[in-house]
Amino acid sequence: MTQDREQYASGNWLVTEGKEGEFVARWNEFLGWTRTNAPGLVRASLIRDTGDQRHFISFALWSDAGSRAAWKQQEGFGEHLGACRALCEEFTGSDFELAAEVS
Repeated sequence: MTQDREQYASGNWLVTEGKEGEFVARWNEFLGWTRTNAPGLVRASLIRDTGDQRHFISFALWSDAGSRAAWKQQEGFGEHLGACRALCEEFTGSDFELAAEVS
């Protein structure tokens, strides 16, 4: 891994039908907590599948891999992530680094 590549955390969420609004609210709470407690977060986005309103993808850009790893070790991380996951039928989280970009 090259240290100068952008670092991301991502989630692939399939929300239980009827819980979509509550999920968005909990995700916002989670990332608000992250902004306050986890230095290194640059920005985060939650996007929704236009073909399946229950399917969301989240992306968080981190200043470095160490900050992203430390975030996951923070007291409260599991509680906040779990609050989001509790509203989902499926969840997969992954870490990524930038491989290519077109502007």
